[in-house]
Amino acid sequence: MEETALCLRVGHFLPYSMLESNTTDFTNPSTFILLGIPGLEAAHVWISIPFCAMYTTAILGNFTILFIVTREPTLHGPMFYFLCMLAVTDLVMSTSTLPKMLSIFWFNSREISFSACLTQMYFDHSFSGMESGILVAMALDRYVAICHPLRHSTILTCPLVAKIGLAVVLRSGIIALPYPFLARRWPYCRTNIIPHSYCGHIAVVKLACADIRISSYYGLFDLFSVNGMDVFFIAVSYTQILRAIFRLPTKDARHKTFGTCISHLCAIFALYIPIFFFSLSQRFGHNVPLYLRVLITSVYQVVPPVLHPMIYGLRTKQIRGRLLQLFTHKET
Repeated sequence: MEETALCLRVGHFLPYSMLESNTTDFTNPSTFILLGIPGLEAAHVWISIPFCAMYTTAILGNFTILFIVTREPTLHGPMFYFLCMLAVTDLVMSTSTLPKMLSIFWFNSREISFSACLTQMYFDHSFSGMESGILVAMALDRYVAICHPLRHSTILTCPLVAKIGLAVVLRSGIIALPYPFLARRWPYCRTNIIPHSYCGHIAVVKLACADIRISSYYGLFDLFSVNGMDVFFIAVSYTQILRAIFRLPTKDARHKTFGTCISHLCAIFALYIPIFFFSLSQRFGHNVPLYLRVLITSVYQVVPPVLHPMIYGLRTKQIRGRLLQLFTHKET
């Protein structure tokens, strides 16, 4: 019923021939139609302003992190390697969805080919998983730095950091593979209109004329086995970190050490709260308005890439100092 109502509501956006093709049977649609944010079509231009500003900030911020770390030999350490991995992940994840989203908001360019939709789906899920894995690696780095500071350089060596990065990439890439394959195998015979701003897995397979429980169950398996386990490992790491902090002799030392962890905790909440909200609301949140679900998940595509350079860059003394040094050098 929800999809039918949406088809009627967006009829004035689409030519007659396209509407006619949406009501005929087809098993492999050549294109999908992305609605953007259903119910807020009139405000798309205004919504695009903060999205464009955040996307530009994310691009500049993450490239700045990569530039500073690669140019400064003193920053070639585990924490900054993980930070570079996070910056690359943020750039790819946001770029896989935001340009198309902005083209919908600005130019009403709603069509996306079936193959491009599946590619976008794969990149979104795989790089979202990579981001989660990198946050676990950064939590491990904080744990070793605070709980075993004298052994930090011997525990987190460059080869180990490379192996952790490779494991994160392989895990996320392999686990995300079934998403496009599952979406491709279903027949689509009702409509090719996706009530979303990008090709999320559940948003696409809900259009299928088949029992999609396998897709839904796999999404829940991914959510709880990957993201759930990552949250568990992060919680364990920070439990040990907090125990070490409370054992510090002075109040100033406790505040200073805890301050280094606050930024990481903010990044963790910014990533996992929208992930769990979107995944669960798509399946069980029928009372949550559709426009609100789509808006929150669209914002999720750009908020972490914006926050990470600010949280880790501006709050990290070495990067902040190097950035100020670059600007000061240019002024002189």
